[in-house]
Amino acid sequence: MPTCSVTKRSAKFMDAYHTWLSNQTYLNWTEPFFTAYHYKKADLPARYRVQVIAEEHLRGAIFFYDPSIGAENFGFFLELLKDRVQQQGYTLHSGNKLQVRHERYTEEIEKLVLTPPASDLPGTSLCNQLYGNVLLDYIKVNNRPGFIRFAVNSYQDAFFSKPLPFEELLEKTLQPHEQPRR
Repeated sequence: MPTCSVTKRSAKFMDAYHTWLSNQTYLNWTEPFFTAYHYKKADLPARYRVQVIAEEHLRGAIFFYDPSIGAENFGFFLELLKDRVQQQGYTLHSGNKLQVRHERYTEEIEKLVLTPPASDLPGTSLCNQLYGNVLLDYIKVNNRPGFIRFAVNSYQDAFFSKPLPFEELLEKTLQPHEQPRR
């Protein structure tokens, strides 16, 4: 039977994550994943495997795990995505883990849902959805990283503003031109 639990970060995880942030270790993957996303859209080969999500109301990217990244770094990468989306004014609405035991393997899905602030688009009576609701899914099989899905789900309703482009959120989140601190 599937089991569902609330996502909680241990103090040990958070300490290691903050060290990872202060050392800017994430720079090894933010620009390469940003580039891989755009290369995939142009049907060009890239260093890391990325899948583009381009459905009617769902836009985003799937970042596939590569062993050269390391499992701990990939988990921290998810946390970085969440933190940087929150820096855009979003609130973590929910976070949970679902574990499903199949006959030959165990699948774990960590799902984070972030929502934009409840506010009107300036000068209108439209609810400002910014990019839409942000969905972050981290999929593991047999406790091994598989991929991170980073997507936005927008409303197509007369009461909501037109969603901003996912590519803009991707750039603000990955910050591909960030330079190492000296």
